[in-house]
Amino acid sequence: MQKTIVIFITTSSQDEAKKIGQILREENLIACCNIVPSIESIFTWQGRTLHEKETLMICKTREDLFGAVEKRVRQLHSYEVPEIIALPIIQGSKDYLDWVAQETKTITETEGTETTK
Repeated sequence: MQKTIVIFITTSSQDEAKKIGQILREENLIACCNIVPSIESIFTWQGRTLHEKETLMICKTREDLFGAVEKRVRQLHSYEVPEIIALPIIQGSKDYLDWVAQETKTITETEGTETTK
């Protein structure tokens, strides 16, 4: 069974999150994306501590697709250093995890090509 992960991505706006989520879904890099509007983030950037309103994306996909998701998000994202972090799913509904695997790309390791299941 494929390992399933949750990827957290923060964006500058809900519109940016919707755009990135839509593209990742259309390209079968993720099975789904939840968008949580209006979170507050506190962080240091270029020597200044900032309090910013952001939007959180919660994406479900397979562990072997993390690199492809990260690459695509970097291409689409407005931030110089976007948050793109993954957490393993330790347990979950078999039906749901099977659905995630079905809705995402399969990478043929020997050929290095991507196909859609």
